[in-house]
Amino acid sequence: MTEPSLRGRDLEAHLRDPARKQQFVTPMFDIIAPRYDDFTRLFSLGMDARWKGAMLDAVAARVEAGAGALDVACGTGDLAFALQRLVPGARVRGIDASIRMIAEAQRRATTAGDDAPEFHVGDMSALPAATGSVQLVTGGYALRNAPDWRAALAECARVLAPGGLLATLDFYRPANAGWRVLFLGYLRAAGEIVGYAWHRQGIVYGYIAPSIAHFATVAEYERELKAVGLTVEARATHLLGGVAWHVARKG
Repeated sequence: MTEPSLRGRDLEAHLRDPARKQQFVTPMFDIIAPRYDDFTRLFSLGMDARWKGAMLDAVAARVEAGAGALDVACGTGDLAFALQRLVPGARVRGIDASIRMIAEAQRRATTAGDDAPEFHVGDMSALPAATGSVQLVTGGYALRNAPDWRAALAECARVLAPGGLLATLDFYRPANAGWRVLFLGYLRAAGEIVGYAWHRQGIVYGYIAPSIAHFATVAEYERELKAVGLTVEARATHLLGGVAWHVARKG
């Protein structure tokens, strides 16, 4: 399969326009899919696994055995596979808009046994689940990449059953202006270097910093959780507000 190209794309124009953002994000994730897990570990200096582990421990302490779970923007399936291990009898589905990400997740599932999660191409802005039908929705670095993250958050809340949980981990726009400049400047420079070294397209990881700049602060995100009927039960912030995870309950 020929690798897509993002050369010459106006990144800011795509980030400003929800109607165009997906046209950038989906091919970007198709490009990085084969090395996505390596990049996540490298870019977070190994902290990604600890962040996810802490969030999932908070989920496991609150969700019932046999829960139906939906992992949005699932990538190669890290959270989905972990949920299947942590929650006895869980029924886990992962969706992602990137065909190549889903192919990587399905490849992993072939060696994970009969109770492996199911993976399908799908849109987190129009989830393939009935209203109030899911006990758990998870998203790792998901909402920030949606064309309209508030609409995607409302969609996650829609499919949750009363008492259901939403667990998210993401980068956020630091509230402190000085730290924001340093944080985003580092991420952009490092992302451009790795993107060019690995894919000859610096923009594929250089995208991260501008996407954060167009996203929310932790406080703004928590206000939106409340607006869609979700109450935060567990949370942790890292890197001075640059990263956070939340577990919130509906109703």
